[in-house]
Amino acid sequence: MNKRKIYYLLHNGKNSNLKFFIKGYLREYTPKFFSQIRLESELRKIEKRSDRDYIHQRADYYCKLTKDFIYDKATWEEKAVEIGHQPMTPQKVYYFDAMEIARYFDQSLKWILKSGDITNLFPVPYVVKSRPLGDDNQCSTILKLEKVRHFLFVDDKKPWREKKNMTIFRGDLGPRKENRDIFMAKFADGQSHLVDAASTNRPEAHPEWQKGKMTIGEHLDYKFIMSLEGNDVASNLKWVMSSNCIAVSPRHTCETWFMEGTLKPNYHYIEVKDDFSDLEERLQYYIDHPEEAEAIIQHAHEYVDQFRDEERERLISLLVLKKYFEITNGRYKKV
Repeated sequence: MNKRKIYYLLHNGKNSNLKFFIKGYLREYTPKFFSQIRLESELRKIEKRSDRDYIHQRADYYCKLTKDFIYDKATWEEKAVEIGHQPMTPQKVYYFDAMEIARYFDQSLKWILKSGDITNLFPVPYVVKSRPLGDDNQCSTILKLEKVRHFLFVDDKKPWREKKNMTIFRGDLGPRKENRDIFMAKFADGQSHLVDAASTNRPEAHPEWQKGKMTIGEHLDYKFIMSLEGNDVASNLKWVMSSNCIAVSPRHTCETWFMEGTLKPNYHYIEVKDDFSDLEERLQYYIDHPEEAEAIIQHAHEYVDQFRDEERERLISLLVLKKYFEITNGRYKKV
């Protein structure tokens, strides 16, 4: 292993997978009874909070199911499993994150938990990490899943005006990431003095595009950071918006617990065309108008702040599953 890889492993700035899995397995072997007897008191906390309406609004955003929503209940029953018999998902992080909330509920309740990066719609109610944006995604109820990778915020001390007048991109290329191929074809190999672009894997057609991975701290030296959707959403968007850099992206097509569908272009992030033909123009504009750039950073910080209250995030998650079980099972606890 070369020095660069060792440096990256020690300083990448990401959440610890080891810590996550230790907590997950310890929770898994703790009797669920202790959580279940607290469910009603936890839900009552919501009604006593000053941000009660906000919590309900968030829960309704993630779970769009209503009592009069029509779906094929026979198909749902065929696919659904009791949460007490939920098998381990192919990617274990989804299972541990989902069961952290589901453990509060009657384990005979049924759901369909779908792991992975979801960009398609379903005909019956699923519980997912991500869903496509639109008015027809009611069957995709979002939980805060794979949060060890996606929910990472940074403490960036470097002011925006002291950073490099460039945007940076480091990310994997692949068959479900055509947008990244378009971007790299335009800006790899130093084609623009405003763009530092490289892939972190080795694409067969363009092995010369590959460079080593960069730590989060190294990204923070740039005024702008490309936040390009991959298999679903861009996993770096959360920490970029918590930094003193500005996220740059085409219009989003998917959303997660971060509610990407509520982000305002050129208010929370800089929006560019899908073919990136206006990227250099947009970057130069904000370099020349630093006050407007710093306003975007402030708005991004305000947006990120709503996800920092861990107690409230947990209560919202409980309310989301309560609503899902009420609609699909007709109840959320033993009767």
